[in-house]
Amino acid sequence: MSSAGVNSADQGGAGQGGAHDVIAVVGIGADGWEGLSDAARREVAAADVLLGSARQLALVPGGAERVAWPSPLVPALPGLLAAHAGRRVCVLASGDPMFHGIGSTLVRLLGADAVRVVPHPSSVSLACARLGWALDSVDVVSLVGRPASLLVPHLHPGRRVLVLGGSPAEVAALTGDARLTVLERLGGPDERVHHDLADADPLHVLAVECAEGGHPLVPGLPDDAFEHDGQLTKREVRAVALALLGPRPGELLWDVGAGSGSISVEWSRTHPACRAIAVERDAARAARIGRNAAALGVPGVEVVVGAVPGALDLPTPDAVFIGGGLTAPGVVERCWAALRPGGRLVANAVTLESEAVLARWRGVLGGSLTRLSVSRDKPVGGFTGWRTHMPVTTWAVTKGRAVTGTDTAAEEDQ
Repeated sequence: MSSAGVNSADQGGAGQGGAHDVIAVVGIGADGWEGLSDAARREVAAADVLLGSARQLALVPGGAERVAWPSPLVPALPGLLAAHAGRRVCVLASGDPMFHGIGSTLVRLLGADAVRVVPHPSSVSLACARLGWALDSVDVVSLVGRPASLLVPHLHPGRRVLVLGGSPAEVAALTGDARLTVLERLGGPDERVHHDLADADPLHVLAVECAEGGHPLVPGLPDDAFEHDGQLTKREVRAVALALLGPRPGELLWDVGAGSGSISVEWSRTHPACRAIAVERDAARAARIGRNAAALGVPGVEVVVGAVPGALDLPTPDAVFIGGGLTAPGVVERCWAALRPGGRLVANAVTLESEAVLARWRGVLGGSLTRLSVSRDKPVGGFTGWRTHMPVTTWAVTKGRAVTGTDTAAEEDQ
């Protein structure tokens, strides 16, 4: 279906027929027809076809054809909409269709001009109203079809979190001494608010009042936060590397020679929209990366098992970190060629051979070299001394950026 704009199909709140109709998306709560606004009721009454879940379709009257969503839904949407081209289509959605709802999916598929949304209060708004929580101070995490570990980065002392979907038992296992409240069928005549997780209705929101603290949000987690076999970028060096990589929401990182995956994990923890691909040739280490990512709340880190540069046929990155495989022929060339203009490349070296590689590439592409030396306290008999770790040389370069001060930027692809 294509769009001719909202106005071409907006008379009396309903479309005029034809292949270019705007699809109406109406949010509906557990209170059904009684809770709909006049505008929402007009959209439903004018529809030739109603699409929605069986539960939603049962909430409204009328003689329109009713089509329950297939499963899986998203792959079937284009064909389903095409089958009803030229008819007035109204989609029923839970609560606010643009909040983790089908409205957002339809806009991505058809464009904003092809979708007219009539929202209803979301379950999150209703939950905050029942609990007396300020909506702007609450974190919202959707676990619908997603792993419960996504909740981990949001668990901090005193924070309040609303969880959509997911298993109450799994949430309880992650949240320790947190106070959990089940809010069921919000807005409906049989609404219920209680604390019995075992008796939770499938249609619920889970409210979490955190008591215990998780890890800090800034990069540089303690080394023992990660499972590793020694192949780990130490926290001080890791914090510097993440600062140079400069993650921004929605950006993609290649973590090349990922080891334990600490850089990928910390990159992904900076924002839910940050993505990372960890490339590691050792299968045991690759499996360990997956476990670290899940334990620290970023299970979306993608792990690729393979040697570089052959394993680097990947989506275009916004940033690249090379922590291993630096001396393999073609690795820097491949990473630099793949990096988008304005992207950042950071590489660490601990051996003379890998350090020589960095020095050579700095001469070709510019950037800056930094040597980091970290010493940590260590018992020496009854006293305390310093244990010095191997120094790390870091090369940082930005592709296509002009030279400023001591930060010599990269030239265009050589």
